Order: sequence, then C-alpha cells, then structure tokens
Amino acid sequence: MTTPYSLLIRNASAILTGLAGDAMRHDVVTHGADIRVRGDVIEAIGTLDAQPGERVIDASGSVVMPGWVNTHHHLFQSLLKGIPAGINEGLMGWLSAVPVAYRRHFDHDEVMRVAARLGMVELLLSGCTTVADHQYHYYPGMPFDASAAVFDEAEALGLRFVLCRGGQTIVRAIDVNPPPQVRPETLEQFFTAVERDVHRYHQAGPRPMRQVVSAPTTPTWSVPVEHLKPMAQEARRLGIRLHSHLSETVEYVTYCREVHGCSPVEFVGRHDWLGEDVWYAHLVHLTPEEIQTLAETRTGMAHCPQSNGRLGSGVAPAPELMRAGGRVSLAVDGAASNEAADMFHEAHTAWMVHRAVKGPGALSTDEVIRMGTAGGAQVLGLQGVGTLAPGQAADLVVLPLNDPRQWGLHDPAVAPVACGAARPSHVLCAGRLVVDGGVIPGLDMEKLHAQADDAVRHMQKAMA
Repeated sequence: MTTPYSLLIRNASAILTGLAGDAMRHDVVTHGADIRVRGDVIEAIGTLDAQPGERVIDASGSVVMPGWVNTHHHLFQSLLKGIPAGINEGLMGWLSAVPVAYRRHFDHDEVMRVAARLGMVELLLSGCTTVADHQYHYYPGMPFDASAAVFDEAEALGLRFVLCRGGQTIVRAIDVNPPPQVRPETLEQFFTAVERDVHRYHQAGPRPMRQVVSAPTTPTWSVPVEHLKPMAQEARRLGIRLHSHLSETVEYVTYCREVHGCSPVEFVGRHDWLGEDVWYAHLVHLTPEEIQTLAETRTGMAHCPQSNGRLGSGVAPAPELMRAGGRVSLAVDGAASNEAADMFHEAHTAWMVHRAVKGPGALSTDEVIRMGTAGGAQVLGLQGVGTLAPGQAADLVVLPLNDPRQWGLHDPAVAPVACGAARPSHVLCAGRLVVDGGVIPGLDMEKLHAQADDAVRHMQKAMA
C-alpha cells in the first residue's frame, strides 16, 4: 500500500482556523506553529518534527489560513472587464450593455475556456481554493459543452469546483436587443441538462472536488412563476442545492412588490425557494423581517461588496444577517462588474464598507475570515472544507508578509483582511500544491495573457 504524500508547513507567525470566536486564532506560541498535511487532509497542527522524505515549507513571517471559498462568480465574464458602455451604468443598464450584448462572442469552446482559466487563475493567486461559478451561458443548439469546459479547467488547475448550472426558461423583459445566444431553454431542456451534469460530475461526501447546483439566473425575471416549484422539487429529487440572484437593487424589490404584491424573500418562500439547501447572491435590500426569515430558514447569502459598490447597488446587511444567526459567505461576482475578482481584495472591501456605514464595531477581520472560509463552505454544504483542523480538507494558504503594506504590523493575523490585496507563496487544495513559490505549476502565464488580449481585440473589432 502506498503511503500518502506528506508535507509539513513550519513556523507560521499566525494560524487562522476559520472557526468561530476565540477558536479563530490558533495560539502558535502555546500550541505550536506547524501543520502537517497527509494525502488530501490535515493530519496535525502543533509542534511537529519533519519526517524522512517529507517536503517542508518554511512559513516564518507568514500567516496560514484556510483557502477562500468563493460562493458566486460568472467566470465567462473574465474577458468583459471595464467595457466603456457599462462602466458607469447601474445594474439594468450594465446588463444590457455588457453581459447580454457580449454573450454573442461566447459561441465556441475556446473563448469559454480562456475566460474560465483566466478567472480561476486570478482566484488561485488570491488564495481561493473553492469556486462556485454561476454559469448561465446556455442556449438551445449550443455548439459546445460549457459545463465540460469549466469543469475541465478547474480540474487542470486543481480547484474545488461547484457548477451552479444557470439559464433561463423565458425571454426576459429586462434584456434589450438580446443576441441569439440569450435564447431561453424549455423547462424540459433545463431539467435534462442539469440531470446530465449531475450524473457526469456531482460528488457526494464532506470534501467533494465537484458538485452541481440548480441555478436559474433570477427567480423573478428568468423563469415563469409556474416553473419555480418544479425547479425546486427537481433539484431536491436529485439531491442538489439551489442558487440564484435576489434583491440586488431597489428596482428589484419594487418590481416584486408591484407585480407579486410581496417582498422578494416572501415571493421565493411561496415557491419553495428557502431553506438550508438554498443561497442567494447579493440580498442587498432586505427588511428586518426578511433578515429574520433568512436566518430562521438557514437560507444563505453570497455577499458581493465590490460588485454591489461598482454597480451602485448598495451595501448588503451581511453583518446583520450573520448576527441574526444566518449563513453568510463571501463572493467576488463576475469580473464584468468587479474588475478585481480577487478574494483578498473582496475581504478588505467587506471589512471597510460595513465599518464606513455602521461604525467600527460592524465587522472584525476575524469575522471576515470566517465569512470567506467556513461561512462559504457552510453555504455550499461542504462539511469537511473551510477550516483548519485535523481531518479537514487540506485547503490552505501560506501568505508571507513580505510587502511594504504589511510591514510594521503589530498583529500579523489581521493582514489577510486589513492590508488588502496580497499574493500567497503557497496554496494547497486537497493537499495538492496548486500555487508553489508564488506561481501555478505548469501554467504558461504569458500564453494566457496573449489569449485574453486576443479575445478582447476580437470582441472590440466585432462590436465596432
């Protein structure tokens, strides 16, 4: 029998566990500053001696923390950053000018793969080990397999990947001059595609590398009301979770009240779209009653502060939901509405924006770490991911404090949040070194850069 691969991380200046309260900060002085990884899990944390043949990573002057869990992204948008027609638009104008208009260019396999690869590389280099991608670019007669494209790219990079299989089953009234690539599927086509992806990719257990989620783009605009309950029922029959956007803007809330006579949270509740197997992106505009409902039903939030700020949507009550006992996670959203889809940057923004609005007690750095690690794993139902403890997934980040922005710190444990953007020296996912010495093994970064530039030039020429 082959002995599992073993790796020792030694002499960390701080270890953040992702656990709640005082347990967040492992006492490296009293309880040791070393972590042993064996196979795909953490074997021990403490004062540990190196074993024969074991690789040793010196984490002196570094913070070690769980890999970030990004619970909402649109990876295809990684090639749609900073488009002038949408840079100063709110959500509705931006939707028409950017993701709807530019979906016409994602009509072949290679452009989808380049976009997905680019987005995942940016995430990996910001310490993210689990990505939930809300991939809604599907349409009847699509000439390539978009699900296979994103799963293949995630596997090549070693990421833990959750496909939130999106789409629409109605022509959305909010889409202005949509191209053919925005055509809706029928409900039967949607069900068939989701079930096919579940059979191909979905894994069970506490530490799966691949999962599939049923995720129509929005419950109010992307599907007829009569499709919502069948979608929820079908997902639960398949044993998968549910995800969508909700309450992103004031206009969204107004529409729901005018058309359906209730709040968005009340609306989805009427159609079986609340529960611990459901989470929503944004949830920016919530009443106290909606916050309580979300907490009581254990329905999750993917908090996207940078995208919400970039589009002028507002500041989501993430701390309020968290303190009500709700499930809150952190996400970057698509790069078309967040040109820096970087988890360290997202964490820094979350910490700053809530304190700016609600005061210095609104959110601590430890709470942001928990939101972006264990909180994300909880929302995704990944019981063995998101915390540093023996038996948990070996998804972790070594962050050296070697940049001037991090020098002079009296408490190194605040660095991953308080100091903003950072570059890890090492990232492990399921025990595999997916970033080693600050680089992604086997990746031709210059080639990826050239491919991204070529794709952008093609789009600009076609749209001129």
